[in-house]
Amino acid sequence: MLMLRIAAFMLLGLQTAHAQYNSSITVQPVLKADTNAIGQKIMYPHVPDAEVTILKITMEPGKTTGWHKHEIPVFAYVLEGEITVEIDSNKTTVYGPGSAIAETRNVYHRGINYGKVNVVLLAFYIGAKNKKLSIPKE
Repeated sequence: MLMLRIAAFMLLGLQTAHAQYNSSITVQPVLKADTNAIGQKIMYPHVPDAEVTILKITMEPGKTTGWHKHEIPVFAYVLEGEITVEIDSNKTTVYGPGSAIAETRNVYHRGINYGKVNVVLLAFYIGAKNKKLSIPKE
């Protein structure tokens, strides 16, 4: 039930944000999507112990996340730098500052900082208590 409330809030928030705030507040939609970066339909897991985790992730130049996958929905926002995301199927996408990412689910991928400055991401994990945020490729 919490997951449904979060999803509804996110969708309604993009559509009704101006109605919720004083007109002097600037509201800019960042992401509204029903599919992720490779076209998978966005679906929320049915879990009894829902938990949302938000992480600020900093990657130095030349660093990589390593190959991993997510069993839960993950969304990220690039605050600084450029991150190159490689999908196991050889698809590559570059995201710069202000980009929003609907990450793949159950598909191995990795992020790489090919730039000369840090990449800083804000990542939102829609998961459950005691559930891994990512699973490394063996």
